[in-house]
Amino acid sequence: MTCRSCLAALGALVLIASLQVRAREHDSDDQDTKTPIKHLVVIFDENVSFDHYFATYPHAQNPAGEPEFHAQEGTPTVNGLTPQLRVNNPNPAPFRLDRSQAVTCDNDNHYTDEQRAYNGGLLNQFALLTAVGSGCAPNLNMGYYDGNTITALWNYAQHFAMSDNFFASTFGTTVMGHLNLISGQTHGASPSSIAGKVIDGSVIANVNPTLDDCSTGAIVTMAGLNVGDLLNAKNVTWGWFYGDWQATASGPAVCQAAYNAHYAPFQYYLSTANPHHRPPTSVAMIGYNDQANHQYSLDDFWRAVDSQHLPSVVFLKASVTDTGHPADSSPLAEQQFLVDVINRLQRTPEWNEMAILISYDDSDGWYDHVMPPIVSQSHDPVNDALLGPQGLCGLPAEGAYQDRCGYGPRLPLLVISPFAKRNFVDHRLTDQSSILRFIEDNWQLGRIGDQSFDEKAGGLGGLFDFEERSERHRPLILSPQTGEPR
Repeated sequence: MTCRSCLAALGALVLIASLQVRAREHDSDDQDTKTPIKHLVVIFDENVSFDHYFATYPHAQNPAGEPEFHAQEGTPTVNGLTPQLRVNNPNPAPFRLDRSQAVTCDNDNHYTDEQRAYNGGLLNQFALLTAVGSGCAPNLNMGYYDGNTITALWNYAQHFAMSDNFFASTFGTTVMGHLNLISGQTHGASPSSIAGKVIDGSVIANVNPTLDDCSTGAIVTMAGLNVGDLLNAKNVTWGWFYGDWQATASGPAVCQAAYNAHYAPFQYYLSTANPHHRPPTSVAMIGYNDQANHQYSLDDFWRAVDSQHLPSVVFLKASVTDTGHPADSSPLAEQQFLVDVINRLQRTPEWNEMAILISYDDSDGWYDHVMPPIVSQSHDPVNDALLGPQGLCGLPAEGAYQDRCGYGPRLPLLVISPFAKRNFVDHRLTDQSSILRFIEDNWQLGRIGDQSFDEKAGGLGGLFDFEERSERHRPLILSPQTGEPR
């Protein structure tokens, strides 16, 4: 090794050491929280309506050969599919899917098409949303699973808390759901017009981030703030951890076939993007500002957990095969991922100050019988169709951003935590940006501004009990294969 290379190596070691010192110093910076929750883990899965997973909760059919589910005495009911709606429905009749039907085709969930399905509150046009691809059964999107397939989620609901009144912030697809999760905002795209995808600056379909070497097709950059910016301003550690993210040490990112830039929402923003997929400079710097810029692989997450460097706010995105997305994944693969992660997190020292949220990006066009309240109006004669050609999606206030018709479809939301209410169903109105608002409130970050949905979002506080939790301290360890308690 030459003297010059020795000096370069020494300089690199000094830099890493200084970053690690800064990381330790930051551990005590501005970490006061409004609640006892010091670690929030948001698991963001794919394409499920509330009725698709919880239509008959807490009553499962329990056929032979499938895992059994029997509700605890006193289990509350949810706003699910009544026997009358399962027989007399304005759409083709809803029907049960079993474990042998875990892999399905992918339905239509486009912004305009979903509005047409809800048809001004009649909810009678869901037959329009079944994909016509090879192998798709007619009216597939009227299918639902029960506790013999979604066994783990039903058991988590039994022991912790869930909502039956949680909605997508807008109608539409994956990218909108991810943007609403982290910013409460689908407006601010540049370029401001891409036919059928971006209308006057509002994203209405899947587009990729300009600031990602692995993006293809239509690409955009989003203006404004996201929750990462707010967390950085308060020195709160955080990260987005994605199963198909592969770090690249130098040069352009090495792009894997499974990688989906839709699943890396912070890449849409210049302030939080890691265009070349650089790795963290050390395990101790995971969650802090360095070349990774808070964008990581799932392997980085477990390295942080094992070394007791778990960031305060964590977003987890499974590999494409484990998200639950129709065609690419299944509820059984999703269950394996969820249970593996949650079992492991419940065994960490941080569990006693942790909350895990499980939610979804969009409904995939699966039927749900509840009409969402329309809190964001839009009057685009080309792309809005909720109330037909005359009403569109209501009349927005002067200056309001259009093409954000919402709330969209109802989605599942579960809270797994020592502080979660036990065997509880929350009926208060919330949406995807309620998760954003909880982060803002708990770490006292302020709001996004610029018409973000966080201003009107309902709070998640009703899902927690911060006074009485002795019974809820005990972890619930499940089988990843069956979802049943071990």
